[in-house]
Amino acid sequence: MQIRTGDTFDPRVVALLEHHVAAARAQTAPGSAHALDLADLRASDIAFWTGWDGEALVATGALKTLSMDHGEVKSMHTLQTTRRRGFGGLMLRHIIAEARKRGFKRLSLETGSWDYFKPAHALYQAHGFVPCDPFAAYVEDPNSLYLTLDLARR
Repeated sequence: MQIRTGDTFDPRVVALLEHHVAAARAQTAPGSAHALDLADLRASDIAFWTGWDGEALVATGALKTLSMDHGEVKSMHTLQTTRRRGFGGLMLRHIIAEARKRGFKRLSLETGSWDYFKPAHALYQAHGFVPCDPFAAYVEDPNSLYLTLDLARR
C-alpha cells in the first residue's frame, strides 16, 4: 500500500469518507459518534493520509494535534472489500511513526464500544494501545472506548 497525503477534494476520497462517517454514525448511539467530516479533516490541526493499492483507494487515516506532546488517531477506515489484508495496520503504523516524528509522547483515540468495532479494538491493541480515561473534550460514555499509546516507551 502506498500512503499519500490525503486530498479531501478527490471524489474517490470524498466517497470513502462519506461512507465511513455514515457507517460510524449508523453503528453508534446518537450523540456518541465522533467521526470527522470533510470540513473537520481540512482543519489546520489535522494531518490526513490515504492508502492506495495501485490506483484503488483502500484506506484513510488522520492525526489530530491535541497539544505539543499529545495526538489523536482519527478517521481510520479501510474499504470493506479489502479488510484483513493489512492495510489498516500499515496506516496505523504510519500515523504512529508520524506522531513520534512530531515529538508526541502520547497518542490516543476514541472508538465505538459495540461489537461492530471489535476488529478495530483488536488492531489498536495489537499495536500497543491500552484502555484509558476520556481525554481532550471527550466525556465518559458507555458507547465509547478510549485507548492510548505511550510513545515515550519503545
